Amino acid sequence: MSDPLRTMLARGRDFVRPAIPKRWRGLPTVPVVRLTGVIGFSTPLRPGLTLSGIARALDRAFAMKPKAIALAINSPGGSAVQSHLIYRRIRQLAQEKSVPVIAFVEDVAASGGYMIACAADEIVCDPSSIVGSIGVVGASFGFAKLMEKLGVDRRLYVAGEHKAMLDPFLPENPEDVERLKALQRDIHQDFIGLVKLSRGARLKGPEKTLFSGEYWTGSKAIELGLADGIGDLRATLRARFGDDVVTPLVAPVRGWFGRLQPGVGTVDLDGLPRAADFAEQIISALEARALWGRYGL
Repeated sequence: MSDPLRTMLARGRDFVRPAIPKRWRGLPTVPVVRLTGVIGFSTPLRPGLTLSGIARALDRAFAMKPKAIALAINSPGGSAVQSHLIYRRIRQLAQEKSVPVIAFVEDVAASGGYMIACAADEIVCDPSSIVGSIGVVGASFGFAKLMEKLGVDRRLYVAGEHKAMLDPFLPENPEDVERLKALQRDIHQDFIGLVKLSRGARLKGPEKTLFSGEYWTGSKAIELGLADGIGDLRATLRARFGDDVVTPLVAPVRGWFGRLQPGVGTVDLDGLPRAADFAEQIISALEARALWGRYGL
């Protein structure tokens, strides 16, 4: 090949190169999957984290032949079941594709949020991140005294001795409370087992402290072995994979007004939200706000 032709081809490559997506140029790719919000709870404009909502995003990220997967986590927790389902899907994909996973904690990875972080091979956080809260919590209200004061009768018809267990309009039954606590203890033990399996010998400190439901700053979490290092997503990935690392954001598919796939039965025939669904949305919003508020956020 003559020198003029070689020069012409080189100039052609340089001209076309900017139009070629970076991940097609052979550069290292680390897709970023954002896992943000309360797990399992949905509010009108901020859908909660669920497996069904993020499964496709995870599948797309792992299909990019990446050097690693980055999880950007910012969640105060929520549903234990959805947390575990998301954890399992991430681990399954990581093992099937033989791809390492790095979790980056932003403001908070607590309770179910920390369970999801445990799906990563490594957890990186900010010194001021909130990490931990390895426990189980349940909350309700009691309106029995208010109803008595207002002269309102509660008429509840059930089949099954414990079907109305912990009904907020009935006086609290100690036996029902103990049944609930027994369920919570079982879930807590499963959570503890998951953390031990994920973190292994990296855990430090007494179990009574680690699994008390307490939470810590990122710096303290590293001392306890709940996290591995201090850093941010961009700087860490550049240090690991080079300045040319490609970090595409892989987001769930959203519909109108930022919602994920709309739920069944959320609108009436005229297209307006049903009153019952609207009330549930308000309650979900309050519950979500309370979860964030536990960590000063």
